[in-house]
Amino acid sequence: MDQILVVDDAPETLEVVQRNLVSRGWRVRVASGVAEAMAALDEGPVDLVITDLKMPKASGLDLVRHVRENLADTEVMMITGFPSIEGAVEAVKTGADEYLPKPFTEDELVAAVRRSLDKLRMRRAGLAPADRLPSRHAGLIGDSAQARRLNHAIGKAALTSATCLITGESGTGKELVARAIHYGSARAAAPFVPVNCGGIPDGLIESELFGHRKGAFTGAAESRAGFFQTADGGTIFLDEIGDLPIAMQVKLLRVLEDKQVFMVGSSRPMQLDVRILAATNKDLGALVERGAFRDDLFFRIAVLTIDVPALRDRGDDVLRLTRHFAEKFAGELGKPVPRFSDGALRSIAGYHWPGNVRELENVVQRLVVMGDHAVIDVPELPPAMRASLPRSTGDHRTLAEVEAEHIRNVLSSVDGNVTRAAGILEIDRKTLRLKLGTAKRHE
Repeated sequence: MDQILVVDDAPETLEVVQRNLVSRGWRVRVASGVAEAMAALDEGPVDLVITDLKMPKASGLDLVRHVRENLADTEVMMITGFPSIEGAVEAVKTGADEYLPKPFTEDELVAAVRRSLDKLRMRRAGLAPADRLPSRHAGLIGDSAQARRLNHAIGKAALTSATCLITGESGTGKELVARAIHYGSARAAAPFVPVNCGGIPDGLIESELFGHRKGAFTGAAESRAGFFQTADGGTIFLDEIGDLPIAMQVKLLRVLEDKQVFMVGSSRPMQLDVRILAATNKDLGALVERGAFRDDLFFRIAVLTIDVPALRDRGDDVLRLTRHFAEKFAGELGKPVPRFSDGALRSIAGYHWPGNVRELENVVQRLVVMGDHAVIDVPELPPAMRASLPRSTGDHRTLAEVEAEHIRNVLSSVDGNVTRAAGILEIDRKTLRLKLGTAKRHE
């Protein structure tokens, strides 16, 4: 449960904020000034500090600086009864992630606290070293409920030699799942042979899969083993199996039933011990209904079925994978691992990722290769990602409220730099200052 420290010299404010937050399930401690707050921070970890701006002796900005310089894993939110554009910019530049003017409603307070804790969650996920994540299978980085279910299914599939159909959108990592099943099984020491069924011309696919004898067809100058012979004792992975022509589906069904193959040009069967894993990003059930895929083959390859979730459905795994790929490509280039700003992490988490993990890997590789700074910020991201907003929380917000949040997010991502924020928003500085004033009225 998140731990919150509220700092204010007004006892009535402390009492109201503490009561409202405790009623929502958060653990709350209070302090009446900066010195007392620093002592409380020394006593134990705090996830979020909510501090008043103007207090006797030391101001809230002093506390913000202390937290930012000494507690990297703590968020800060500023509240004040003297709101101004200059104060908001100064608070953001000092390190406050939220700026809430008094008087505020309970809903406004709770929304600001949730935004702050969401930022902390994203930062923690984005900084988690990949080798400390609980994923048990090589290449499958994640700690979401979906990732855990996937790992559990992989572990179960690895215990058998049954055929398995792996489904999921393009780029989700279906081959990684197949490799994890193979290398977690008793066949791990034998070959794993991946085959892209959609990448082999129809006229060559039988020869490629089952091999051919010398003279079997024009150009067959010598006998050659196929992918199935290469995989003997191990696993063959038939990717995009939905692209197999009907004639080859019949022959593959015979292999599944008889455990033997006929090389092209040979009348003698060859007995093989091969486990078949298949994958597709198509709806094989719909293909069966249209007569484009044999129902008997479908039932034979789908003894076990594993669905690989889309990246957009895996929560904070996108940030864990971002860190993983940044470490990977920085290591290959001999460069320091870059850090992603809070704004960049929000954009990455809010993007739809139609290309899934493959798209994320390509984006991070490009950022690491082309980047010249220690921190990857919003302006370095692809345009489509710079325009993305965090996923909707289900609130019924006005357009002005959405614009206010977006301005605040952009300003925070560039550490309060009005010129850079105006450039990202594609407006001039004067317009941004006017919108900042409007944004403060909607916070």
